[in-house]
Amino acid sequence: MALLFFMKYLQLPLLFTFIISIIGISSCTYTKIPQRKETKLLVKGKVVDTTSYVYDLPYPKGMSFRLVQDYYTHLTHKRRAALDFRMPIGSTVCAAREGVIYKTKQDGTKGGFQRSDRSFANYIIIEHVDGSRAGYWHLRRNSIFVNVGDSVLKGQPIALSGNTGLTFFPHLHFIVWSFDKDRNFLQQPTRFRTQKEIDI
Repeated sequence: MALLFFMKYLQLPLLFTFIISIIGISSCTYTKIPQRKETKLLVKGKVVDTTSYVYDLPYPKGMSFRLVQDYYTHLTHKRRAALDFRMPIGSTVCAAREGVIYKTKQDGTKGGFQRSDRSFANYIIIEHVDGSRAGYWHLRRNSIFVNVGDSVLKGQPIALSGNTGLTFFPHLHFIVWSFDKDRNFLQQPTRFRTQKEIDI
C-alpha cells in the first residue's frame, strides 16, 4: 500500500493493520546505516509479513492521533525510521506490547529546538520477551505510572504525553528496535493492530 494511504488512515478511527519497519534508539539518535530500502518495501506492501508480532497503537483504543512524521522524513527523521504522533500534552500513552520496564526518565523540565534540549526528554523503554525494545519519548514531567522492573500488559496506560526534549511541538515519538549478536541496532518489522482487523 502507498505511504500516503498509510498516513491518511492511521489518523482516522483505526481501520487497517499496517506493516511498518522501525529502526532507532531515540528521537535524537539514529542508526549509522538506515535500511531505507527495506523499510519502503514494507510500507508499500511489496514485502508481506505474516509472522512478526502485532503491536497495539501506543494510545487507548477508540482514540486517534495524527501521524505527523513517519520514516525518513525531512523534518527530523531524515535518517531515522520512527513515528511521531501529535498528541496534546497530558494524553494517555499505552504500552504497545507487553514487556518489562527497562529504563525511564521523567525529570526533564522543558522542550525546545536546541540540541542542548535533547537531555531534557522524558521517556520509557520497554523490553519485550524476544529481546526487542520499544521507546516512548517526549513524555510529560513526572507523569510515568510505572517503575523499572515492572511487568506491563499490552494496552496498559504507562505515562502521559508531553513536550520535553528536542521537540518542535507536543507529540509522542514511538520507536522499536532489536540487536544482532554484536549488539548493533537492527530494523525490526512491526505491525499494528487496528479495530477492524481480525485478530492474528
